[in-house]
Amino acid sequence: MCAFPFLPAYGDVGRRLTEEIDMTFPATRQAAFASLALAFAAPAAQAQVQASVLNSVVVTATRTPQAARDVVSDTLSISAEEIARSGAGSITEVLQRQRGIEITRNGGSATNSNVYLRGANSNQVIVLLDGVRIGSAASGAAAWNAIPLGAVDRIEVVYGPLSTMYGADAIGGVIHIFTRKGQGALALDAALLAGSYGTRAGRAGISGQAGDFSYAFNAGRERADGFSATRPGITSYNKDDDGYDRKHAGGQVAWQLASGHELGALFMHIDQESDFDSGATVRAWNTQKLGTVALFSRNRLASAWLMTTQAAQSRDKSGSFTSSASQIDTTQSTYSWQHDIALGPDSLQLLAEHRKEEVAANTAALVRERSTTSWAASYNMKRGDHLLAAAARNDDSSQYGSKGTGSLGYGYRISPALRLNASYGTSFRAPTFNELYYPGYGLPGNRPEEGRNREVGIRFEQGGTMLGAVAYRNKLTDLLVNTTPCPVSGFRNGCAYNVNRATLEGITLSALQQLGNAFSLSASADLQNPRDDISGKQLLRRAKRHGNVALEYTADSLRGGAEWQVSGERFDDAANRNRLGGYGLLNLYAAWHFAPSWSATLRWNNVADKQYELARNYATAGSSVYAGLRYGYK
Repeated sequence: MCAFPFLPAYGDVGRRLTEEIDMTFPATRQAAFASLALAFAAPAAQAQVQASVLNSVVVTATRTPQAARDVVSDTLSISAEEIARSGAGSITEVLQRQRGIEITRNGGSATNSNVYLRGANSNQVIVLLDGVRIGSAASGAAAWNAIPLGAVDRIEVVYGPLSTMYGADAIGGVIHIFTRKGQGALALDAALLAGSYGTRAGRAGISGQAGDFSYAFNAGRERADGFSATRPGITSYNKDDDGYDRKHAGGQVAWQLASGHELGALFMHIDQESDFDSGATVRAWNTQKLGTVALFSRNRLASAWLMTTQAAQSRDKSGSFTSSASQIDTTQSTYSWQHDIALGPDSLQLLAEHRKEEVAANTAALVRERSTTSWAASYNMKRGDHLLAAAARNDDSSQYGSKGTGSLGYGYRISPALRLNASYGTSFRAPTFNELYYPGYGLPGNRPEEGRNREVGIRFEQGGTMLGAVAYRNKLTDLLVNTTPCPVSGFRNGCAYNVNRATLEGITLSALQQLGNAFSLSASADLQNPRDDISGKQLLRRAKRHGNVALEYTADSLRGGAEWQVSGERFDDAANRNRLGGYGLLNLYAAWHFAPSWSATLRWNNVADKQYELARNYATAGSSVYAGLRYGYK
């Protein structure tokens, strides 16, 4: 049975894509595709396209601004307007509403959090902050719990392997967080937020442009009394509230030296202290300091040749304090030299990059460093209704040696509103310093994990209708897991070892429908099977089914909506013995622009006060309400 029964009608391209889908994905998935095909078939003959997401500009997929309609990769953009009107209180709350994304937290919003992208773990996803790579070299993951939403302007998500663009760790994709840039006349913005669990927050910013000089600065603070991070019945439980205090300041400046020549700098500093539970008689808290700084220049050497040079550094310093103290300070320094050359409608990109990772800790064995030198080239071609993207990269590390990656993607516009995509790409994740050197756990001989992903997708967008489907299969080898017993003697509690294989496969369905002038309905569903190929078990804390539905109403200055987030069962252990039940959460939100530049927001999370777990024995927020007042651009 053909997964997309209407595709052969589009000739050789349709037949080839049909064959690829049928070979790549099991027959059990085809029913979902067939039902979506019926939705595509009806409007496919229409010709008018509304200015929409496909006409927006994205940066992350190709490391340079490009119209979304010309990007072969599966991408998602979350605008400043969408973030503002949602009334969301944290960046993980914003991401949880998006297709292909799951989150976990060990308690409240400032506790340890993970973001899974298409089933890929947090350390298999690269996180960028204004183009600067952030994250801990010790754990391999970004500190999602410390990134303040008040500093965020917009977010781009690119799904699938991007090691050819960004090197190690882009197995599941890349999440790029942007802060505001300076432009136009002097502008002020500010916001206040208060709500449940003693939450109160404030931020302020200034931005603008004076002649050839542009600037944007922002600062804020957020505090909450919180709730107990753990549930009764376990040894670490403490009934006290686990709150947090977070401060941030950041900015960026740019100077047009001459036509086509720009020099700039940016920075961000985040300082957070948060409580957690470590028994009834012990006060336990974490500290987290995140910092980024970068200097960059953009020089147009010719009308078709742009050179970008950047020197950047990010720092992730964390501490855990109970009856003893543990502190880890990791630094990533990156130097990149990028050339973008336009060849008519096509583009060629050449990249040289050097990255140094350093770890300092009160665990002596972790005090290490490594460096990676990378060379990459990519080519993007446009020929009528055909798109082609090809890239290759080599990363040469002082610790794990040379790794080559490549990708090839093809897109075909069946009509102005309907496009098909297919791609194949390889990726890898470098072993973290914990997996290499942590006493009693790490092995210096551990190798990088490797991924091979193939996917096909279809997207229809016209007028007030958008429909999309992506099917993917990412085969991972040399997965690093805690292996017990350890193949190497001397590790009583197991060790990190390249022993596993895994498959991240699934289908992501998305839809948006405008209902008249006032209502819009959006939905996404992820039908996935992230599994350990050795044991056949479901990967830790990842559901086979999850999705979102939202209904939004707009009338003049008022906008309100309801969203329903659902997830199937998950497991909190590799053996799939500790089950985490499925859940459904109803959230309500509203925004009112009651005067020029002024708006008020109201959000009611978990309206039904559902009791559920994202991690075993860790508490989650009950019914909670937050109100905000904003002035300025957000």
